[in-house]
Amino acid sequence: MLKIAWSEIYAHPLPEHHRFPMIKYELLPEQLMYEGTITEANLFQPSPLEEPYITNTHDATYWHRLKHQQLSQAEIRRTGFPMSEQLVLREITIMHGTVQAALFALQYGVAFNIAGGTHHAFTNRGEGFCLLNDIAIAANYLLEKELVKQILVVDLDVHQGNGTAQIFRNNPAVFTFSMHGRKNYPAHKEQSDVDIPLEDGTDDNTYLSILQEVLPRLLEQVRPQCIFFQSGVDVLSTDKLGRLGLSLKGCKERDRFVLNLCKQNHIPVALSMGGGYSEKIRDIIEAHANTYRLAQEIFF
Repeated sequence: MLKIAWSEIYAHPLPEHHRFPMIKYELLPEQLMYEGTITEANLFQPSPLEEPYITNTHDATYWHRLKHQQLSQAEIRRTGFPMSEQLVLREITIMHGTVQAALFALQYGVAFNIAGGTHHAFTNRGEGFCLLNDIAIAANYLLEKELVKQILVVDLDVHQGNGTAQIFRNNPAVFTFSMHGRKNYPAHKEQSDVDIPLEDGTDDNTYLSILQEVLPRLLEQVRPQCIFFQSGVDVLSTDKLGRLGLSLKGCKERDRFVLNLCKQNHIPVALSMGGGYSEKIRDIIEAHANTYRLAQEIFF
């Protein structure tokens, strides 16, 4: 069964000017249930993650200051969010969603967190609407519990996974791969194990040919026992922040290729949604919904 982490808290505690991109967390499960791709039985509601699994990845002092609303104004501006207790509660609930999704992926082959993909959170700071790094926390959870020995992060959001790269810079058990816009945020890129910067306007054929050449080779090289897939849809040509040129079909084919590769190689895959900022909310929902439709088609 396809298992999907979702909670009302994913959208509701955010200030009004953040509501448009975040409303996808309400609309996406509604759309998937309306069309029959999923039912209520597919959804599970995560609880807040316990602190030891946060400080297994993030600096304990940073976590204490975040938890108690003690970040400086400069640090708050870097995150892009006004601080609140509800926002921190939202974040640690998202963290547990990805941890649980990873466990379900080991059981069923694939699982999702409707939120997550917070790849700009570093060990000791947040930025770019990311306070804590769900992929890093979940990866470290699996390693600590000795459920897997080797992990591959496949980050296909249009923005480089700079926080994830920093966190795992000296950890050979987690291999980081980021394929992103060369001229996009962040201005300063961290060094992933493999980075592929793309030029503005990169189209479907160019994007897919690069991915199809690189990812199978990485599977041979890394031999991961689990993959974390950051499947941001800000690669679309309609995205206000993306600057790439993918169509809805191209984005769907990207996800089809990744999921098929995981299925064919018997590698569990846990997906976090990442970014999506198209002008029309229906483009965002359709692009994300395609990923879930494909998971049902390929794995079940």
